[in-house]
Amino acid sequence: MQSNDARMFLHTAVPTAAVGVIAVVAGAVLAGGKGALGAAFGTLLVILFMGLGLIVLQRTARSLPHLFQAMGLMLYTTQLLALAIVLAVFKDTTLFSVKAFGFALLATTLVWVAAQARAHMKAKILYVEPESTEERKPEPTGSAA
Repeated sequence: MQSNDARMFLHTAVPTAAVGVIAVVAGAVLAGGKGALGAAFGTLLVILFMGLGLIVLQRTARSLPHLFQAMGLMLYTTQLLALAIVLAVFKDTTLFSVKAFGFALLATTLVWVAAQARAHMKAKILYVEPESTEERKPEPTGSAA
């Protein structure tokens, strides 16, 4: 993972984890231990899904830059669909509070997407490789030009 990739992950995972901690506390206050467990599971799931997606997207950008935008759109659609499937699978569980799980899933997903958009806007990633000074040939000057 390159330094800008790690920085991007850090700038998205930290706010998501902070909102996840708030969701766990809110789940614990409102629904007890099952609420805290549901919120923690939802937070970890979002960080896992979105983090893996970010890694896939960064590798795609390096190896197939012409597919970056299409891959990003497909990836986000797939991630949201996968999260919806997980939510549907666990809708009748008694292991944790499904409401706390769902609200934590929603809140952390929104924070992840917003933080990732902000991190991309703030990143100073060159989209054109500048020429090095050794590769430049001096241009002729004077009357010989």
